[in-house]
Amino acid sequence: MPVQRLNHAVLFVRDVERSVAFYREALGFRVVMEMRGAAFLQASGSTNDHDLGLFELGAQAGPSGAGRSTVGLYHLAWEVDTLAELERIALKLGELDALVGASDHSTTKALYAKDPDGLEFEVSWLVPADLLTEEVLSGRSGIKPLDIAREKERYGAQTRGGLGVSIPA
Repeated sequence: MPVQRLNHAVLFVRDVERSVAFYREALGFRVVMEMRGAAFLQASGSTNDHDLGLFELGAQAGPSGAGRSTVGLYHLAWEVDTLAELERIALKLGELDALVGASDHSTTKALYAKDPDGLEFEVSWLVPADLLTEEVLSGRSGIKPLDIAREKERYGAQTRGGLGVSIPA
């Protein structure tokens, strides 16, 4: 049987408590297990045992050079169900001064942010399969700035993204 999906990611961070507080506030994750120097978090809509593991290295840890001076992971991406939720998270990330970009990839509407250690992550909404037109599919060849208000008008604020059936608001 082939791989089904990503179950969880693990990050090395300087301060576990600081990172837990950030992911709780920014994305609504909850702690499902903690131990000295480590925490395991679950996204509120997830059925995974945990979605994110955090391991503390300490304040002396240097920044990641991935993509600048070393190979490594660029970012993690979490999916939300609706454009309304994407907009709510965009506002929260803005309040936390963590939002670093927002892109329209045609089939995917994406926010980019950095956690307290500068590790980048993405939060995205996917156009439902039943709403993928030739125009939408051909738009994948370019990246445009994301206009969530325009996308909510086009698809509906409560339309369920991804492979599910769309339910316009």
